[in-house]
Amino acid sequence: MATAAEIRAQLTGPGGAFEVTAETVDGVDMKVYANRFPSLRSVFQFGQAHGDKEFIVYGERRITYRDFTRAANSVSAHLALDAGVGAGDRVAVLSQNNPEWCLTFWATVNLRAILVGLNGWWTTDEILYGLEDSGAKVLVVDAKRLERIADHLDALPVERIYLVDGDATAVTHPKVHPFEELTVDPTDELPDDEPTEADAAVIFYTSGTTGRPKGAISTHRNMIANLQNTVFVLTAGQMEAAANAAGDEGAGGAAAASGGQPVALFTSPLFHVSGCHSTLVVGMMAGMRLVMPVGRFDPIRAFELIADEGVMIWATVPTMIWRACEHPARHDYDTSTVISVSFGGSPSADELQRKIRETFPNVKATTNAYGLTESSSVATCLTGADALRRAESVGLPMPTVDIAVADPDGTHLGPNETGEILIRGPIIMAGYWNKPEATASTVVDGWLHTGDLGHLDSDGYLYVTDRAKDMIIRGGENIYCVEIENRLVEHPAVADAAIIGVAHPSLGEEVKAVIQVEPGASLSEDEVRAWVRETLAEFKVPTHVELRDEKLPRNASGKLLKNALRGEGDVSFLETM
Repeated sequence: MATAAEIRAQLTGPGGAFEVTAETVDGVDMKVYANRFPSLRSVFQFGQAHGDKEFIVYGERRITYRDFTRAANSVSAHLALDAGVGAGDRVAVLSQNNPEWCLTFWATVNLRAILVGLNGWWTTDEILYGLEDSGAKVLVVDAKRLERIADHLDALPVERIYLVDGDATAVTHPKVHPFEELTVDPTDELPDDEPTEADAAVIFYTSGTTGRPKGAISTHRNMIANLQNTVFVLTAGQMEAAANAAGDEGAGGAAAASGGQPVALFTSPLFHVSGCHSTLVVGMMAGMRLVMPVGRFDPIRAFELIADEGVMIWATVPTMIWRACEHPARHDYDTSTVISVSFGGSPSADELQRKIRETFPNVKATTNAYGLTESSSVATCLTGADALRRAESVGLPMPTVDIAVADPDGTHLGPNETGEILIRGPIIMAGYWNKPEATASTVVDGWLHTGDLGHLDSDGYLYVTDRAKDMIIRGGENIYCVEIENRLVEHPAVADAAIIGVAHPSLGEEVKAVIQVEPGASLSEDEVRAWVRETLAEFKVPTHVELRDEKLPRNASGKLLKNALRGEGDVSFLETM
């Protein structure tokens, strides 16, 4: 019986399907796959070969690979001809998950243009900032989010706006066109200009420590490396399962039910790397059927789709898994086809592992992944038997990823010593869009400084124990506290403000505001929430508000002592970061 380590060595060693070698990229020595796709366009061509297999299921729409890829080529052609989009131009998408989001992504990267994924939760202010910062030439938007910027269409930097799901003729503005204009000429012909590994593919925004989001640039190289890392994990997992449980009925039954085609429930937002990089791109290459719920996540609708479509794979955020596994109707639906559940964003508690197996009785693998927008999705992965044996870990580095733990001076530490987690490899972003200083302070000598604290054990497994950055993770969304604090102190009745995280069983954390009220002023909790809601997305609005008259605790240099607000003990390491 082969061990996971033996399988990994077999796959990544000389002559292996995922042979890893060393290469210098932009002056940085790193591990890379000896054989890899030259660009995302090659992945798209792989998808073309899947032909009449179904690619996307969305409501009543069932779209084959042939129809999807031909439509995407039409979008490429019309973006170039009608909107003048070329290499390096930015095409922004502001929408819920839908086939048009996916079409725009592939059409854009095939043109050597850059897809800008705007957060669908953003308010008007945040959207306008993202469009201005990215310099997007085109915006693809759904009707709900177009309403948020309807009063600003004249001032928008974009030259054309394509409306996905509304009546474009009802919007009397010359910039607005129906998305259907882009898909009228389906063709097998790809754009002439071939992308390279080094070309920027996407800009995804991550909340900023200085109050404004920063656009992390993923190149074709970054996204291809993440793709092949993901396929390696899937391949190694299948080999391990086959070695340990040959002839298992659960996996075989699920595959048979789906006609041999992998079927995945697609609930991660496309404006996150987990949705775009690790689901859409992986699905295209692997020939998956991606089952995409319409609208907001609903556990009942998820269970219905799992039963109706024979879903085998569900990769999402822990919040959605918790909501499904705690739903009182979870046993009323057939979930027997699900054999793999993956999630990221937090260590996987034993209780979550238990609930997954109770809700999905044929699950053979649970996978917990750790990564950032800046690492183009997954850096480490915990799967197979390790998911039970080391449930508090986030796993081993991907084959082309190096992980180090460093002290505040940047010195790499040994096993079981706590420090900042650093990541190196071909998955690391090219930088922040138009922010060279922020890039230089975040990526140093090829190492991405994550702002997360943790340690490596003697076997190389990573454990994330805290965050050095002042950040909250709520339902898979990163929230930088300073962004909310900056908004709060603009209120005339707020003398000082601190944002901290409060533990929540399914969301992970909720936002709490601790506010010192100006002497003689009056302020209510609802007023605080309304003030934040005016300019920031709903997930950043404080659930908990504490109003006080006394000053907030600060150290001699004026830094807020949030450990005191949380009632914690010494966090001297955090104070040095």
